[in-house]
Order: sequence, then C-alpha cells, then structure tokens
Amino acid sequence: MLRIPFLSPEAPLAIIAVTLLLIVIFGPLKPMRRSLINTSVFFFACLLGDLLAGLLSGGVTSKAAAGWLRQLAVFGEGLAVIRFAGLAFFNVALPRINLRISGILADILVIIGYIGWGFFRLNLAGVELSHLFATSAILTAVLAISMQDTLGNLLGGLALQMDNSLEIGDWIKIDDLSGQVTDIQWRFTALLTRNGEKVVVPNSQLMKGRYYVLCDKHQPHPGWRRSIGFNVDLAVPPGQVIHLVERDIAEASIANLAQQPAPNCVLMDFGPGYAHYALRYWLINPLPDDVTDSDVRVHILATLQRNGIRLATDDHTIHLIEEGAKHRAEVEVREMQRRLRAINAVELFARLADSEKQYLAQRLTKAPFARGDIITRQGAIAHWLYIMVSGEAEAWWQPPEGPRRLLEKRGPGSVFGEIGLMTGAPRRATVIASTDVETYRLDKEGFQAIIEQRPELADSLSGILERRLQRFAELEQGYSAGQNGLDQRIPGSAAIGRKIREFFGLD
Repeated sequence: MLRIPFLSPEAPLAIIAVTLLLIVIFGPLKPMRRSLINTSVFFFACLLGDLLAGLLSGGVTSKAAAGWLRQLAVFGEGLAVIRFAGLAFFNVALPRINLRISGILADILVIIGYIGWGFFRLNLAGVELSHLFATSAILTAVLAISMQDTLGNLLGGLALQMDNSLEIGDWIKIDDLSGQVTDIQWRFTALLTRNGEKVVVPNSQLMKGRYYVLCDKHQPHPGWRRSIGFNVDLAVPPGQVIHLVERDIAEASIANLAQQPAPNCVLMDFGPGYAHYALRYWLINPLPDDVTDSDVRVHILATLQRNGIRLATDDHTIHLIEEGAKHRAEVEVREMQRRLRAINAVELFARLADSEKQYLAQRLTKAPFARGDIITRQGAIAHWLYIMVSGEAEAWWQPPEGPRRLLEKRGPGSVFGEIGLMTGAPRRATVIASTDVETYRLDKEGFQAIIEQRPELADSLSGILERRLQRFAELEQGYSAGQNGLDQRIPGSAAIGRKIREFFGLD
C-alpha cells in the first residue's frame, strides 16, 4: 500500500524542520549565516526526496532497501531540525532579548545535539551503546594524541570567545605584527593589517603567547598612548617649550587625537647641546597611527617656528665663503621682496612711505600655523596683526548665546588683528587655520617708532579701522542688536583715532 509522506510517522520531523526554517529565513541573520541556510535547505530537500523515494519504492525494491532509505532520511531530517533549531535559537531568539553567545560555543552545542541524535537513532536500531562508548573512548584518546596542535587551536578559539579577552573589531599587537581582528574561527584568528594584508594566527599561539589589545573599548577612555620625540637647543627654557607645545596641541583640531587624557610634553633627556622632549598623546583609532603622528609633528614644528625656537640638529655643513655669502644675500633679497609685497597688500599701510614700509618689513616675524591651529581667539588681547601669505583660514564668531557662526573664509593677502595692533582691543573673532598657513606677524613695537614720528597717521588710519569694524558688524547681523547686552554700535573715526593715540601714548 502506498503511504503519503506527510501522513507517515516521520511527518512531525519535516513539519518541525519547515517551521524552524521559516523562523530562520525571516530572522536577522548575517550574510555568512544566510549561506549556511542555503546549504542546509538543499540538504533538507535531498532528504525529503530520499524519504519520498523510500516510501514509493515499497513495491519495486525489497523492503530492506526501502527501510534503509527511510532510516537514512529520518536521520538526516533530525540533523536538519537540530541545525535549524540552533540557528533560530542562537541567531534569532537570543539577539532579540539582547543576549549573545560566541559562535564557537553555539557550534559546539549544535554538534553535541548531532551526536545525541545519532546515539538515539543507533539505540532505536538495537546497537548496544556501552560497547560503542568503549570503542569511541579508545578512538578519542588516539585522536587526541595525534591532533594535539589542532585541538589546542580549537580549545584556544573557544577560550578566546568564552572569556571575551579578544573580540572581532579589536586592534591587537603581537611582537612586530599589529592588525584588526576580523574573524575568530575554530582553528585561527584572522587579522587585517594596515597594509591590507590578511594574517592568520593560530589560536594556540594567542593562548600561549602575549598580545596587546590597543584602544580597549571596555576602558573608561579607550585610547593608545603615542610618543613624539624632538630636540631643542639647551638655551631655550624647558618650561617655555613644554607650555607652548602642550597649549598648541590641546587647542588644535587634530583628527583622531583624544582630548582626554590631555596631551602632555615632558623633558626626557639631555644630549650634546640639546634637550630631548617627548609629546605624549592618546590615539582614538589605531588605524591612522602614522598619519596622526605626522599631523602632531607638523603642529609641534609650526609652534616652535612661530615662537622663534629652532629644532636642535647635528649641523656639519661646509660652505665656500664667496658662494655662501652670495647665496645668503640672494636669499635675503628675495625674502625682503616677499615681505614688501605682503605689506603693500595691506590697506592699513598704504599711506606709509617706502622707507617706512622697508622698516616694517624688517620687523616682520614668520609665524607658520598647521591645519587646525587657532591663530587668534575671540576675546583675547594681543597687540599684533597677521598677514597671510599662503593657505586658508576661517573666521568664527561666538555670540553670547547659541552656536558659533562662520563669518568668512580668508586666503592669501588677508589681514587680521589690525584692530588689536592699533587700539589694543580684544579679538573680534576666532581665526582657525583650515590648511597649513604661513603668515607674517607684526607686533606693536614694530609700529611704535613710525607712529611716534608721524602722529597724524592715527587720524588717517582711523577711517580704515572704522570700515573694518563696520564689516564685522555686517557679518554679525544674524544676531539681534542689543540682545543680551550685545553692543552693535560702531565707534566713529574720531573715537577710534583717540583710542589709537591713547594706545601708543601720543597724547
């Protein structure tokens, strides 16, 4: 008599398998698990076909052959049910209640289910399990001795995922190798280096040896401390170097550099004619380590240069006297011409005589800034101005309430700080270098001698400053006049002229 598969005693297994399969298919699984489902579904379909063939072949082949086909299909269906149940429980049910276990542990539990199902079917078939256990114990001992390294890797992978000492996404360092953990398998752990190389590290090596987890995300302030060394002449006071470098790095906008813990500069050692310093900062992401180190070095060098501090290096240069003197003279002429071009571009100095411009050019000081450096800070009092000769910067204004506003972007030829130079007034905006910037700085002392000889310049320059203040007022119009005590009134040229005279002591 022909039996329909879904009316047979094995039908519940197929129904359970299909139900679990639907749960898994519509659950949030990773792509790798999706491929596992495809393989399992193909296997399950083959088993159903085998079962159907066994049921239909009752009248064609012997009952023994049909029985073997049915038993094989039932055993395979059980394996499929266990696989689908594992996927549904570990990858669908547990994540929905925010519980996750390691992939290796889930695989072990599924394998234990396979073994239990196998023993159960063998017991139903009349196999004596006690003899089977004795034989399997001997085989297990032989396999354990012959596969020590493999078992070490398997147990190592299980231990790594069980104790959470290493997780996917962690950056680790092993001797001279460092990379990001991309996968933890039974036998190995895969790392992706900064060069794009996939490195396979046996799990037993990780368990036996020592490795470093960089920027441990379980720490209050995840980060990796880096150290940048540099040498400065012994004539420079260490306190000055430390203060300048720490302040610049703390205020600069450097990508991937943590503000907490704050960067600190320390005096490490002394050498022949120099002091060795180290700036220590915390890196947020280990991937761009060299790039961030480079950015920090650029800021250190720019800070030292604009404060007239030279890096100490071994200097063994040999010059031919005639050619050396000629070369230096040419360099000085080119530099003076460059400074005069910068001064001529400033409206404030347009009415000065050529000799006075020459005098100012000699008083200019180079002041480089690295990208992200704060050139001037709103509210600060500084009696100098900057003439930008290369690069780009942004002027930001912080109103009494609300977020700061971008006033304007400035490029080569721009001048800022002229109001502070002429009147001593606080800075009206914060100027930040958006690229590496090269400027010339002119201090109050550099302009003092000129205006003392020509006091009438105070009145002629006041009109220029009045227009400059009016420009700031126009840029700040987005904020209501008079709100929260904000004074939008612009002093007239006469009042500005009096401030200039008072500031330079002309009255």
